[in-house]
Amino acid sequence: MGIFMAYKFIVCFIAGLGAGLGTGFAGMSAAAVISPVLITFLGMSAYDAVGIALASDVLASAASAYTYGKNKNLDIKNGTIMMLFVLIFTLAGSFIASLVPNATMGSFSVFMTFLLGIKFIVKPVMTTKESMEATEPGKRFIQSVICGTFIGFICGFIGAGGGMMMLLVLTGVLGYELKTAVGTSVFIMAFTAFTGSISHFAIGGLPDIVSMVFCILSTLLWARIAARFANKAAPVTLNRITGVVLAVLGAVILSVKYIL
Repeated sequence: MGIFMAYKFIVCFIAGLGAGLGTGFAGMSAAAVISPVLITFLGMSAYDAVGIALASDVLASAASAYTYGKNKNLDIKNGTIMMLFVLIFTLAGSFIASLVPNATMGSFSVFMTFLLGIKFIVKPVMTTKESMEATEPGKRFIQSVICGTFIGFICGFIGAGGGMMMLLVLTGVLGYELKTAVGTSVFIMAFTAFTGSISHFAIGGLPDIVSMVFCILSTLLWARIAARFANKAAPVTLNRITGVVLAVLGAVILSVKYIL
């Protein structure tokens, strides 16, 4: 019993480490890391693993958002607008997906994680806050509504990719500089993960409490460390670290899913 508990702790600690670094550095959803690790190494059901991942996301994303906000790297106004449309259209996407047989792209977020990591290494996001803030408020509002609708629908329809898609849209479409993009992404993820975890547990009940506590604490610890470091790093350094973290996590998760 003691050996299995130690094994469970190690698995959850490593899962939380990967998820926390991904959250703190890149606004990545913990579900992309924690779910496949718990399913593969603890034999947990996919439903319980996703529930634990969502619960881990809540505090880690909230703590990261606080750190980014404290360093003035968070767009609360437009992030709130986007968050509302993400939540609404995630429900719409989920409903439509339930009507379409086999409408799934389970590996979507994993491949996106890996490719986005390579992108940040090869082509860093060097947008400045000055150029980001030069966008007219009305235009930014419309962009936030459209992008929130798109991200929410896609996430609801395929069931994955929220954090990575938000980072890609915020940097590539809305022209955010990287730190503000990550800060805004984790701000949105804190609310979407909270909503998702509550509904998940309400429908299917609580998962293994010990594993959930281990994962939450580990993810929170590493997300805090990553977010504090990220806010002090130079833009080029942050791009490279973010790229390496995402590329490595993507490669490891692919290995876990398809090789082990």
